[in-house]
Amino acid sequence: MDRPGTVRTSRDGILLILAVAVVGSVCIPLWYYRFGQEALEGSAKWDQERLARLLLGPEQIVCYAAFLWALLLLASRWFEVGRQRRAFNIDWLPTDPGVRILPEDAFDLLRRTEQRMARHGTSLLGNQLRLALTKFASSRSGRDVGETVRAQAETDLGRYVSGMATVHYLAWALPAIGFLGTVRGLATSLSLGGLSGLDVDAVGERLGEATRHLNVAFDCTLVALGLSVVLMFLLSAVQRDQEEVVLDGQQYCLEYLVTRLYEVESGERNRASLPWETQSRG
Repeated sequence: MDRPGTVRTSRDGILLILAVAVVGSVCIPLWYYRFGQEALEGSAKWDQERLARLLLGPEQIVCYAAFLWALLLLASRWFEVGRQRRAFNIDWLPTDPGVRILPEDAFDLLRRTEQRMARHGTSLLGNQLRLALTKFASSRSGRDVGETVRAQAETDLGRYVSGMATVHYLAWALPAIGFLGTVRGLATSLSLGGLSGLDVDAVGERLGEATRHLNVAFDCTLVALGLSVVLMFLLSAVQRDQEEVVLDGQQYCLEYLVTRLYEVESGERNRASLPWETQSRG
């Protein structure tokens, strides 16, 4: 089965690379022409102590822990999506053109689906097919089968959304932690007191100390926002893959099951029951 979601995902990556290449080829030469020399001179001021204050504060370390936790959660969700994708390579249903599925065939296909699930493990696609075939075997109605597939797809999407609750919380918590570091740095800077009654050397020392705490304060927000931007991008990418695998499973069921169901008309059912009725009267 062709999976348009996979094609769309790979196309998005190519467009991202193209956008970065175009913007970089235009902006980097202009920036270097205008600010390059000043930036090179200013970079000498960024010694190891300044970088350590920027990257290794207590709030930054908490942000790193939350960011790593979120990455591990996203990695587990991404591997799970890959496992669900491999389920599309299993021959669940006959895909030959012109195949019709009768109500009597539902039990055989249901048994075949359960065997595939026992061999290859549970999957969203297998569960959708199992529920749809069970519904068709009991109701013999293609409309009821379509509603069952749609309801199960909505359930799977809701389960994926609820499974991302912790990652959403961490994506929100990162800027909050950075803001806490900013508040702490500002409070420390303000707690240094006034400058009245101090000599020139003491005033310079007090101002330098306050400036250092202000730098630490805004460093926390800078690191936290940077990690949050990266985390939100990865979160959106994994969520998109989850939604696509559910929608592709729904499309598989509609294309190879729902549209091929053959419903026995009521007239045919009555004609099929006539010999039995005649025999019973005799």
